Amino acid sequence: MRINVRRYGLYLLRWQASTPLLAAVEIVLFTTGPLIAAIIANLIGGLIFFWVDQYIFTSCRLAASWQVKDEVACSDCGKLARGYRLVQTSNYDRTNDPAPEFRCEQCSGRKTEELRSKGVRLE
Repeated sequence: MRINVRRYGLYLLRWQASTPLLAAVEIVLFTTGPLIAAIIANLIGGLIFFWVDQYIFTSCRLAASWQVKDEVACSDCGKLARGYRLVQTSNYDRTNDPAPEFRCEQCSGRKTEELRSKGVRLE
């Protein structure tokens, strides 16, 4: 399993952001007793942070964008196969490439490692 460092970092920031909010709810509801205050604070946190977590773990904006086509000639080896090409990441953008290059799975793996070695972030 590969960890998406950007998603994990955002999740940790989100986790820290919940602390002051839940602490404020605890302070306001302290007179109801610590157990009731904790239950209500966690319900409020769940109502708010469910949506933030959903965005963090499902957003396409935080992941690399790939294009896949069936039956293309690999631009490296010429083999007719399913073709892959990296379209966009946070520091790489070939969205408007006039001549997109698709690669077979094997050549795509090699190209991916080449891009990583040049500093392209795929997480």
